[in-house]
Amino acid sequence: MARQLDYHTIREIFTRFREAEAHPKGELEHVNAFTLLVAVALSAQATDAGVNKATRTLFQIADSPEKMLALGEDGLTEHIKTIGLFRQKAKNVIKLSRILVEAYGGQVPSSRAALQSLPGVGRKTANVVLNMWFRHPAQAVDTHIFRVGNRTGIAPGKDVDQVERAIEDHIPAEFQHHAHHWLILHGRYTCTARSPKCRACLIRDLCPYEEKNL
Repeated sequence: MARQLDYHTIREIFTRFREAEAHPKGELEHVNAFTLLVAVALSAQATDAGVNKATRTLFQIADSPEKMLALGEDGLTEHIKTIGLFRQKAKNVIKLSRILVEAYGGQVPSSRAALQSLPGVGRKTANVVLNMWFRHPAQAVDTHIFRVGNRTGIAPGKDVDQVERAIEDHIPAEFQHHAHHWLILHGRYTCTARSPKCRACLIRDLCPYEEKNL
Protein backbone atom coordinates (compact mmCIF):
# COMPACT_ATOMS: atom_id res chain seq x y z
CA MET A 1 0.00 0.00 0.00
CA ALA A 2 1.52 3.29 -1.11
CA ARG A 3 1.64 6.37 1.10
CA GLN A 4 -1.14 8.93 0.62
CA LEU A 5 -0.22 11.32 -2.21
CA ASP A 6 -0.21 15.04 -1.54
CA TYR A 7 -2.99 17.36 -2.70
CA HIS A 8 -1.09 18.89 -5.62
CA THR A 9 -0.11 15.51 -7.07
CA ILE A 10 -3.69 14.25 -6.83
CA ARG A 11 -4.97 17.42 -8.50
CA GLU A 12 -2.51 16.90 -11.37
CA ILE A 13 -3.54 13.25 -11.73
CA PHE A 14 -7.23 14.07 -12.03
CA THR A 15 -6.54 17.03 -14.28
CA ARG A 16 -4.89 14.57 -16.67
CA PHE A 17 -7.78 12.12 -16.35
CA ARG A 18 -10.23 14.91 -17.17
CA GLU A 19 -8.18 16.11 -20.14
CA ALA A 20 -8.09 12.55 -21.51
CA GLU A 21 -11.83 11.94 -20.99
CA ALA A 22 -13.90 14.81 -19.66
CA HIS A 23 -17.14 12.87 -19.19
CA PRO A 24 -16.38 9.24 -18.31
CA LYS A 25 -19.37 6.93 -18.17
CA GLY A 26 -20.14 3.61 -16.59
CA GLU A 27 -20.36 0.65 -18.95
CA LEU A 28 -23.57 -0.92 -17.62
CA GLU A 29 -26.42 -0.33 -20.05
CA HIS A 30 -29.63 1.17 -18.60
CA VAL A 31 -32.54 3.38 -19.58
CA ASN A 32 -33.70 4.75 -16.22
CA ALA A 33 -32.96 4.65 -12.50
CA PHE A 34 -34.69 1.28 -12.04
CA THR A 35 -32.79 -0.50 -14.81
CA LEU A 36 -29.54 1.02 -13.52
CA LEU A 37 -30.29 -0.30 -10.03
CA VAL A 38 -31.06 -3.76 -11.39
CA ALA A 39 -28.00 -3.81 -13.66
CA VAL A 40 -25.66 -2.85 -10.82
CA ALA A 41 -27.22 -5.42 -8.50
CA LEU A 42 -26.77 -8.10 -11.19
CA SER A 43 -23.14 -7.09 -11.77
CA ALA A 44 -21.90 -8.42 -8.42
CA GLN A 45 -19.31 -11.13 -9.21
CA ALA A 46 -20.05 -10.69 -12.92
CA THR A 47 -18.65 -8.60 -15.76
CA ASP A 48 -20.40 -5.54 -17.13
CA ALA A 49 -20.28 -7.11 -20.60
CA GLY A 50 -21.98 -10.27 -19.31
CA VAL A 51 -24.69 -8.26 -17.56
CA ASN A 52 -25.31 -6.10 -20.63
CA LYS A 53 -25.73 -9.19 -22.81
CA ALA A 54 -28.38 -10.54 -20.45
CA THR A 55 -30.25 -7.29 -19.82
CA ARG A 56 -30.60 -5.97 -23.38
CA THR A 57 -33.73 -8.01 -24.01
CA LEU A 58 -34.78 -8.02 -20.34
CA PHE A 59 -35.04 -4.23 -20.16
CA GLN A 60 -37.10 -4.13 -23.35
CA ILE A 61 -39.69 -6.19 -21.49
CA ALA A 62 -39.26 -5.05 -17.88
CA ASP A 63 -37.99 -1.49 -17.46
CA SER A 64 -40.04 -0.72 -14.34
CA PRO A 65 -40.74 -2.45 -11.01
CA GLU A 66 -44.31 -3.13 -12.09
CA LYS A 67 -43.23 -4.82 -15.33
CA MET A 68 -40.55 -6.78 -13.48
CA LEU A 69 -43.17 -8.13 -11.07
CA ALA A 70 -45.39 -9.04 -14.02
CA LEU A 71 -42.48 -10.94 -15.59
CA GLY A 72 -42.04 -12.87 -12.35
CA GLU A 73 -39.11 -14.70 -10.82
CA ASP A 74 -39.16 -17.58 -13.32
CA GLY A 75 -39.32 -15.23 -16.28
CA LEU A 76 -36.51 -13.10 -14.90
CA THR A 77 -34.39 -16.18 -14.22
CA GLU A 78 -34.60 -17.18 -17.89
CA HIS A 79 -33.13 -13.82 -18.91
CA ILE A 80 -30.26 -13.75 -16.41
CA LYS A 81 -29.26 -17.42 -16.15
CA THR A 82 -25.91 -16.67 -17.84
CA ILE A 83 -24.96 -14.43 -14.89
CA GLY A 84 -23.31 -15.79 -11.76
CA LEU A 85 -25.58 -16.35 -8.72
CA PHE A 86 -28.59 -15.78 -11.00
CA ARG A 87 -31.14 -17.58 -8.82
CA GLN A 88 -30.46 -15.46 -5.73
CA LYS A 89 -30.22 -12.33 -7.84
CA ALA A 90 -33.60 -13.06 -9.42
CA LYS A 91 -35.16 -13.44 -5.97
CA ASN A 92 -33.63 -10.14 -4.85
CA VAL A 93 -34.73 -8.21 -7.94
CA ILE A 94 -38.31 -9.40 -7.57
CA LYS A 95 -38.29 -8.55 -3.85
CA LEU A 96 -36.82 -5.08 -4.38
CA SER A 97 -39.29 -4.45 -7.21
CA ARG A 98 -42.17 -5.25 -4.86
CA ILE A 99 -40.77 -2.93 -2.19
CA LEU A 100 -40.33 -0.11 -4.73
CA VAL A 101 -43.96 -0.46 -5.79
CA GLU A 102 -45.39 -0.78 -2.29
CA ALA A 103 -43.19 1.71 -0.41
CA TYR A 104 -41.92 4.17 -3.01
CA GLY A 105 -44.66 4.43 -5.62
CA GLY A 106 -42.55 2.56 -8.14
CA GLN A 107 -39.71 5.10 -7.93
CA VAL A 108 -36.08 4.48 -7.01
CA PRO A 109 -35.26 6.46 -3.84
CA SER A 110 -32.34 8.90 -3.82
CA SER A 111 -31.31 8.08 -0.24
CA ARG A 112 -28.37 5.76 0.46
CA ALA A 113 -30.12 4.33 3.52
CA ALA A 114 -33.29 3.62 1.54
CA LEU A 115 -31.34 2.02 -1.29
CA GLN A 116 -29.32 -0.15 1.08
CA SER A 117 -32.51 -1.38 2.71
CA LEU A 118 -33.46 -3.09 -0.57
CA PRO A 119 -32.65 -6.81 -1.01
CA GLY A 120 -29.32 -7.38 -2.74
CA VAL A 121 -28.31 -3.72 -2.60
CA GLY A 122 -25.13 -2.99 -0.68
CA ARG A 123 -23.24 0.25 -0.19
CA LYS A 124 -21.34 -0.08 -3.48
CA THR A 125 -24.52 -0.60 -5.51
CA ALA A 126 -26.23 2.29 -3.72
CA ASN A 127 -23.27 4.58 -4.39
CA VAL A 128 -23.23 3.72 -8.10
CA VAL A 129 -26.94 4.62 -8.42
CA LEU A 130 -26.52 7.81 -6.37
CA ASN A 131 -23.56 8.88 -8.48
CA MET A 132 -24.70 7.89 -11.96
CA TRP A 133 -28.40 8.72 -11.75
CA PHE A 134 -28.80 11.27 -9.00
CA ARG A 135 -25.39 12.91 -9.57
CA HIS A 136 -24.32 12.71 -5.94
CA PRO A 137 -20.53 12.67 -5.36
CA ALA A 138 -20.79 9.12 -4.02
CA GLN A 139 -17.80 6.80 -4.44
CA ALA A 140 -18.45 3.17 -5.29
CA VAL A 141 -15.25 1.25 -4.49
CA ASP A 142 -14.83 -1.95 -6.48
CA THR A 143 -11.75 -4.15 -6.92
CA HIS A 144 -10.33 -1.83 -9.60
CA ILE A 145 -10.62 1.29 -7.45
CA PHE A 146 -9.27 -0.54 -4.40
CA ARG A 147 -6.22 -1.66 -6.40
CA VAL A 148 -5.58 1.71 -8.08
CA GLY A 149 -6.15 3.65 -4.87
CA ASN A 150 -3.59 1.58 -3.02
CA ARG A 151 -1.02 1.16 -5.80
CA THR A 152 -0.87 4.84 -6.67
CA GLY A 153 -1.41 6.39 -3.26
CA ILE A 154 -4.41 8.32 -4.59
CA ALA A 155 -6.66 6.71 -1.97
CA PRO A 156 -4.90 4.07 0.12
CA GLY A 157 -6.81 1.98 2.63
CA LYS A 158 -6.92 -1.47 4.20
CA ASP A 159 -10.55 -2.02 3.17
CA VAL A 160 -13.11 -0.53 0.79
CA ASP A 161 -14.52 1.79 3.46
CA GLN A 162 -11.08 3.32 4.09
CA VAL A 163 -10.51 3.78 0.35
CA GLU A 164 -13.94 5.40 -0.03
CA ARG A 165 -13.16 7.84 2.79
CA ALA A 166 -9.73 8.59 1.31
CA ILE A 167 -11.33 9.47 -2.04
CA GLU A 168 -13.82 11.77 -0.34
CA ASP A 169 -11.14 13.36 1.86
CA HIS A 170 -8.29 13.83 -0.61
CA ILE A 171 -9.65 14.24 -4.14
CA PRO A 172 -10.56 17.88 -4.90
CA ALA A 173 -14.28 18.61 -4.97
CA GLU A 174 -14.33 19.50 -8.67
CA PHE A 175 -13.31 15.92 -9.52
CA GLN A 176 -15.53 14.09 -7.03
CA HIS A 177 -18.46 13.38 -9.34
CA HIS A 178 -16.42 11.54 -11.97
CA ALA A 179 -13.65 10.25 -9.67
CA HIS A 180 -14.88 6.68 -9.35
CA HIS A 181 -15.40 6.33 -13.11
CA TRP A 182 -11.91 7.60 -13.90
CA LEU A 183 -10.43 5.21 -11.34
CA ILE A 184 -12.48 2.21 -12.51
CA LEU A 185 -11.56 2.77 -16.16
CA HIS A 186 -7.91 3.30 -15.25
CA GLY A 187 -7.89 0.05 -13.29
CA ARG A 188 -9.81 -1.89 -15.92
CA TYR A 189 -7.74 -0.90 -18.94
CA THR A 190 -4.36 0.45 -17.77
CA CYS A 191 -3.53 -0.29 -14.13
CA THR A 192 -4.60 -3.91 -14.46
CA ALA A 193 -4.15 -6.49 -11.71
CA ARG A 194 -1.54 -8.43 -13.66
CA SER A 195 0.99 -6.78 -15.94
CA PRO A 196 -0.19 -3.17 -15.58
CA LYS A 197 0.36 -1.15 -18.74
CA CYS A 198 2.71 1.34 -17.12
CA ARG A 199 4.37 2.31 -20.40
CA ALA A 200 1.01 3.64 -21.67
CA CYS A 201 -0.05 5.18 -18.36
CA LEU A 202 -0.66 8.92 -18.41
CA ILE A 203 0.24 9.30 -14.71
CA ARG A 204 3.32 7.02 -14.60
CA ASP A 205 5.62 9.92 -13.65
CA LEU A 206 3.41 10.68 -10.64
CA CYS A 207 2.83 7.09 -9.50
CA PRO A 208 5.05 5.63 -6.71
CA TYR A 209 4.30 2.00 -7.68
CA GLU A 210 7.68 0.25 -7.50
CA GLU A 211 6.97 -2.67 -9.85
CA LYS A 212 6.29 -0.63 -12.98
CA ASN A 213 6.36 -2.37 -16.36
CA LEU A 214 8.42 0.13 -18.32
